[in-house]
Amino acid sequence: MATSGEQVLPVVRVAELPSEELAERWLVEQLWCAQSVGLIGGAPKFPKTWLGLDMALSVATGTPCLGKYAVPEPGPVLVYLAEDALRAVRERIEGMARHRGLDLEGVEIHVITAPVLRLDHDRDRRRLWEAVRRLRPRLLVLDPLVRLHGIDENHAGDVAELLGYLRTLQRELGLSVLLVHHTRKNAADGVAAGQGLRGSGDIHAFGDSNLYLRRTEEHLILSSEHRAAPAAVPVHLELVATDAGTTHLEVIAEPDDQNGRGLEEQVLNLPAQGEVLTRARLRDVLAVNNQRLGEALESLERAGRVGRTPRGWQGLR
Repeated sequence: MATSGEQVLPVVRVAELPSEELAERWLVEQLWCAQSVGLIGGAPKFPKTWLGLDMALSVATGTPCLGKYAVPEPGPVLVYLAEDALRAVRERIEGMARHRGLDLEGVEIHVITAPVLRLDHDRDRRRLWEAVRRLRPRLLVLDPLVRLHGIDENHAGDVAELLGYLRTLQRELGLSVLLVHHTRKNAADGVAAGQGLRGSGDIHAFGDSNLYLRRTEEHLILSSEHRAAPAAVPVHLELVATDAGTTHLEVIAEPDDQNGRGLEEQVLNLPAQGEVLTRARLRDVLAVNNQRLGEALESLERAGRVGRTPRGWQGLR
């Protein structure tokens, strides 16, 4: 079949593709890959918006995210917070900037002030596309996903079409897109973080980089997953509000170092006598990435300290 030159797919030899050494890898080291899409997931009332704005401020100013994670190449940021008054948006960012010793006048965060942004409508899609094309941000933060559309989030076709628009925006205009999204209230105990997100499974599959906030009895824990990089070590976070004028999120510890215990000891101390826990449940409770947990379980199994059953892992005492 004959075809015009304009319709031919672009093709290059594999050696002409950019190598990982030459390609920029991180927008925020360990937390967010460069030019990627993804989400911050967590239950309602968790500080997901604070985390999104902390990342926005770091990308815009080159200061470390959460005081810990470096930003290799800062640049402008565009944000839309559908559930926060504009005054509240300014106060949050200004307080975090003050904590970092930054002048708000020099912060390259741009705020969409439209009262409504519906990305299931062509008109608003065109308006957002034009704003991104004009400002050329390195990061776009949209918070929360549920306020950006009127579709049924459980309908895979509608969700895929909406996320496809955001993926095209990311690829053609060369930026990262961060969505804030809720987890289900009735997520089954032990389910991996991404599987607890509200709506269609396409939402979890969409992310190149995803961050999750969850709370144990004592701590708020941040964990991550990436399509093309290892997950960061989970950390304990705290929303520091001792001074209302400098409220900010802060890393206070790494769970695996809690009380000086090694990961293997934590695994052994977790199950009650005779209790069987799935690997997903162990990973969730211990807030550890899958690779490290697997290494600990294999080591304990070789030592005869734990055993694998069809239902999960059990201590051998």
